[in-house]
Amino acid sequence: MQKPNNSNLSLPLLYKGKVRDVYEVDSTRLLMVATDRLSAFDVVFDEPINKKGVVLTSVSNYWFDKTKNIIPNHLTNEPLESVLPDTEAKLLMGRAVIVKKLKPLAVEAIVRGYIIGSGWKDYKKNGSICGIPLPKGLELAQKLPKAIYTPSTKADMGDHDVNIDYSATVKIIGEKLAKQVRDVSIEIYSFAAKLASERGIIIADTKLEFGLDENNCLTLMDEILTPDSSRFWPKATYAVGSSPKSFDKQIVRDYLETLDWNKAPPAPKLPQSIIEKTSNKYFEVQQLLTQE
Repeated sequence: MQKPNNSNLSLPLLYKGKVRDVYEVDSTRLLMVATDRLSAFDVVFDEPINKKGVVLTSVSNYWFDKTKNIIPNHLTNEPLESVLPDTEAKLLMGRAVIVKKLKPLAVEAIVRGYIIGSGWKDYKKNGSICGIPLPKGLELAQKLPKAIYTPSTKADMGDHDVNIDYSATVKIIGEKLAKQVRDVSIEIYSFAAKLASERGIIIADTKLEFGLDENNCLTLMDEILTPDSSRFWPKATYAVGSSPKSFDKQIVRDYLETLDWNKAPPAPKLPQSIIEKTSNKYFEVQQLLTQE
């Protein structure tokens, strides 16, 4: 029986993440299922967000296709029926993909085009973000002179990612690979930000993940430019100096900030109104981004 926030397949379960369940198909392929689970402040909530996994899969697949000329990605483009019984394949349609098995890099690539979130806190304290000095006098949510690469460590389930500087990534994955990840991440962000802007969306920042294939070729993996991995702002209401309304789970974060909660498990129960508003935002950004 499949549930929107919890899959249960005939294939061996390899990993249960905050949002995705990963199954082993064989020695070279995985099945990745995007559930409707929601995580905020690295805590997973009990209540599913309606069709969230379908939206994440649709948006990721759209961007994987758009960026395939920049870098290879993990999609095999095989039908689910080729590895699953028909009943399971039908239940997972739109929220599962067959992908290449890669060796993940122990670094998350983050590109920021605007100053917000932890970057804003860092800037106010140090005048820089992750060791990158920035001009004085920048305001909240202001566009940066140019996009910057601010990587982080890859945290285990329940732990928090830690921002690091570029030199730390060189120590972790080597100079050649670190430079390649940085350069391709900025190229992907710049391409996507321009396209999204034409559709009324500002991509403030995004997180990308990479792995190496059997030939040690850098490959884009996991998800790309979704409402979970990026900050999307509507251009129509954007204003420098105030925190823009987001197309992502910021609705949930804002609600949680009003509670007396220490941001550690167990997660508080989410009101139905917050769940519905969040679901609507996911659908809205999908429609805006993937229109052709």
